[in-house]
Amino acid sequence: MQLTKFAHACVRFETSEGRVVIDPGAFSGEDPLIDADAVLITHLHFDHIQPDVLRDLRRKRPDLAIYGPPSLAEPLGDLEFTAVRHGDVVEAAGLSFAVVGEEHAVIHASIPVIENVGYLVDGIFHPGDALTVPEAPVSTLLAPVSAPWLKLGEAADFINEVAPALVHPIHDVLLSDIGTNVTDSILGGLIGSEYVRLGIGENVTL
Repeated sequence: MQLTKFAHACVRFETSEGRVVIDPGAFSGEDPLIDADAVLITHLHFDHIQPDVLRDLRRKRPDLAIYGPPSLAEPLGDLEFTAVRHGDVVEAAGLSFAVVGEEHAVIHASIPVIENVGYLVDGIFHPGDALTVPEAPVSTLLAPVSAPWLKLGEAADFINEVAPALVHPIHDVLLSDIGTNVTDSILGGLIGSEYVRLGIGENVTL
């Protein structure tokens, strides 16, 4: 299986049986979706989903499978998708994605909390915009490191609680080059896991 990191929170899993993309949002462009067989969405925020892009893609590929929490019905409208909740399993490209979590992290007390699900596959966990700790072991954590709902110390505590062997930072488009370097330096020193930043378009074989 090959994992490719795209901008912000978007990643793609590729096997001999197909391609699965998680959270191809407004900052990720359309490249991650080339030849995609399934799209997994964690929640309805624009930086994680592009409804118009998915509509165009479905017209070209009627068999494209789309999964996400029930609240995606709002941005997707009449575009059909499969609603998933905590405890479900998504089978795609020969992989089994366990659906983990229920709620987005709190941004502010005045802002309603929305649905958010994460996806765990072969020990690799994408939490979306949440600090949900899976019950199953995590070997590689795709860890959010910059967001309106996140402090750096919270990110470190989350990583240490999950206790993966390896961390690849995601959810980072708001960081400048200087901010990225500072975040990586501080966060890498606060956690007990190996911390490896993947560049946009960079892939690793797992």
